[in-house]
Amino acid sequence: MSRKHRIWYPGAMYHITARGNKRAAIFKIKQDYEMYLTLLDEVRNKYPFQLHAYCLMTNHLHLQIETIRDHIQYIMKDLHSRYAIYLNKRLKTDGHVFQGRYGAQLIQDDSYFLEVSRYIHRNPLEAKMVKRAEAYPWSSYASYIFNEGNPYIDKSKTYAYFPEPSHLYYQRFVESNLDLKEMDVKEGKAWELVLQV
Repeated sequence: MSRKHRIWYPGAMYHITARGNKRAAIFKIKQDYEMYLTLLDEVRNKYPFQLHAYCLMTNHLHLQIETIRDHIQYIMKDLHSRYAIYLNKRLKTDGHVFQGRYGAQLIQDDSYFLEVSRYIHRNPLEAKMVKRAEAYPWSSYASYIFNEGNPYIDKSKTYAYFPEPSHLYYQRFVESNLDLKEMDVKEGKAWELVLQV
């Protein structure tokens, strides 16, 4: 039985997840995290895309990716092949680094776009790895809430959902328990009332 094809179209956005084979660690030392981000940038030069958020955990990862003209399968296959080659070489092993095929949940509305961003950035906090989400070094969250540069991500789409100062409203959103399912979320919507916490 053949695998179901990924839905893709130019501009398609995804919540990408991937886990280590047999739940093993895919990032063991600082160099591994840095290499994954370096390879991600190299792959982006070949298959342009926008990265809105990321979080690299010890044995799994989350990416919020918006494609431009290339199918997500080419992006992820190239990225994870390169990383597997790097990690196997560094550890002097061979075999699968990732467990099965990566997950790719299609993001089709504004509410889900924001929920994915919040979920990704809260991951280390929910796993009790840190006391504050911004303290986790392998996530894009700190660059969002401190409004700092980060060469790997584009914050403009996410910030567009919030009034100025966008980084502070985004932080309130991530740290709140808002349920977006019942809300008419649109870019540029006045969030002042929604986010008075």
